[in-house]
Amino acid sequence: MEPTTDRLQTPRAAGMAGVAFALLLGAAIVLMRISVPAGDAADATIDPDRRWAVQLALQIVPFAGIFFLWFMGALRAHTGEAEDRFVATVFLGSGFVFVATLFAAAAAAGTVLNEETPSDFGRHYAYALLATYAMRMAAVFVLATSMIGRMLGVFPKPLAMLGTLVGLVLIVVGAGVPWSELLFPAWALVISLYILRVRRTAAPTDGSGPP
Repeated sequence: MEPTTDRLQTPRAAGMAGVAFALLLGAAIVLMRISVPAGDAADATIDPDRRWAVQLALQIVPFAGIFFLWFMGALRAHTGEAEDRFVATVFLGSGFVFVATLFAAAAAAGTVLNEETPSDFGRHYAYALLATYAMRMAAVFVLATSMIGRMLGVFPKPLAMLGTLVGLVLIVVGAGVPWSELLFPAWALVISLYILRVRRTAAPTDGSGPP
């Protein structure tokens, strides 16, 4: 009975961690966007009255990254030994690089924010890490996860197709289109809610629970 219980607990862990990640990253993106005017964020100036929003967003990012790692690990454990090693390698690599570049972009933005006269190089560096690297690694992660879900039958076909569409949009536009980066946390939220719903549906029919 123990393996079945673990099997049920893993999707729940993935779902809860995914919800936390989606809400935290979404909040950080919204805070950043309301602080930076539409257009080229690398060249935009931050309203002094809204610096608090940027500072709060930078405080949220590390927690979003931590929950993302839990989300990624729980998803991988759910696939078990049936996972395709090639796709799983892309899944892991893109996830780790996404977190690394997200943290690096937040650190660079924090350094620029603390400068009395922010340099153009620092602003462009922070924005390039987010738009060019972090969001495109997020796109690869979405595509790999959707492929794994489709190959193993973990996700229904419409959900896998949605992930493919989201991944393609992110890999093409990155964060260059204002608010487009919200697609990633929105996708993670949809996946997490689906996992939690499946878990609630499967739990009553499983005999491993408490009497």
